[in-house]
Amino acid sequence: MDNRLEIFNSEKNAVCISIHQNQFTDPVYKGAQMFYSDEQRGSERLARALQNRFATLLQPDNDREIKECGKELFLCYYSKNPTVMAECGFLSNPEEAALLNTDEYQEKTALTIFAGLCDSLAE
Repeated sequence: MDNRLEIFNSEKNAVCISIHQNQFTDPVYKGAQMFYSDEQRGSERLARALQNRFATLLQPDNDREIKECGKELFLCYYSKNPTVMAECGFLSNPEEAALLNTDEYQEKTALTIFAGLCDSLAE
């Protein structure tokens, strides 16, 4: 994690998106959700833009809200640049896990993240 943080902090004016898949004991949960720290200016705006794009482009029934994190999300909290942990879906949800394993859905997810990043930078 220290090496990743060093990469995150190596460039001034960088934007960092750490991409993950969620997991939970109950398989009913689904949808992307963004986490950010208020320690870096711009992180909340980036998280909101990404979440909005997931809801508009890829997951129209996604009503999840962005969440502020603390020190438990090491990279988000200690990054010196705007940083978001993007949970792109739940591997514990069988339907979503199947989608997340396809090249087509992975490409759509990447495009969705890119669109959200562009929205955030345009603000």
